[in-house]
Amino acid sequence: MSLPESIRRAWTDTDYRVRLPRGGHASIRCGKPLPPALHVSLAHGAKTWGYLTAWNPASVAMPRKVNRERQRCLRDALRALGLTFCAGIGVGPGDWREPSLFVPGIDFETLDRLARQFGQAGVVRGTAGGIAELHELV
Repeated sequence: MSLPESIRRAWTDTDYRVRLPRGGHASIRCGKPLPPALHVSLAHGAKTWGYLTAWNPASVAMPRKVNRERQRCLRDALRALGLTFCAGIGVGPGDWREPSLFVPGIDFETLDRLARQFGQAGVVRGTAGGIAELHELV
């Protein structure tokens, strides 16, 4: 089973923003290379990265309070694995906004496991020298 084309299109058209340490943001776009401003996050030999959220599992809108608690649990799970992350927000068509996390150095197996654990149907991921891709989990 795969994502409906309308959802896939919305996700690939989304601007996956990552907050930069000195202010502003860098935008990850599916089908494009990782922005140079984020390469510094891949220091120390990290080869892979992921962008994920715990908000709105299975693309079902949840109350803000529930989403915030789910996101806190995701941050705790990443910390428990010794992974660092940067805050982000997915900005999609219309008024859609979803807080997310950019995780440099996460391997794809761990990324997929966490995304499934938090009910996500897909993630954006890539390698240091590659392009960002939508990876479906359904």
